[in-house]
Amino acid sequence: MSPEAREAFFIMRQRSASSPAPKIDPAMLFKRNMELERAFVAAGGLLIAGPDPTGRGDVIPGFGDQREIELLVEAGFTPVEAIKIATLNGATYMGKEKQIGSIGAGKNADLVVIKGDPSKKISDIENVEIVFKDGVGFDSQKLLDSVKGRYGQY
Repeated sequence: MSPEAREAFFIMRQRSASSPAPKIDPAMLFKRNMELERAFVAAGGLLIAGPDPTGRGDVIPGFGDQREIELLVEAGFTPVEAIKIATLNGATYMGKEKQIGSIGAGKNADLVVIKGDPSKKISDIENVEIVFKDGVGFDSQKLLDSVKGRYGQY
């Protein structure tokens, strides 16, 4: 996170804490949204995932993607269904499922190597070891350590 993005994140976080209480119970609304996602898929809808740029500064790509997949499992999807929603479904929506979104011969692939098995334990999705982007491997821990060294925390 850049220093500016980090500052905006904490400003927005503080602002929401001091906002008046909502008229609708946020926990109930959140649960209802999860039920709506399940009903949408059950009705044949193509659910896709990704960290939407909300403008509030509190959605961080990468970490946001991981959390969204975990929340899909909390909503009742299996880990494999949640991973598919976050990968292949987006490619299908864009009409690019033959090029991206899953692993296969002749497909372009950016890959994430994870320690563990998120198909059985979804929280393992947070144990990113290496990310391959355009054929180049990036050591996740080294990247996080470099950010921590520059900004004090991540």
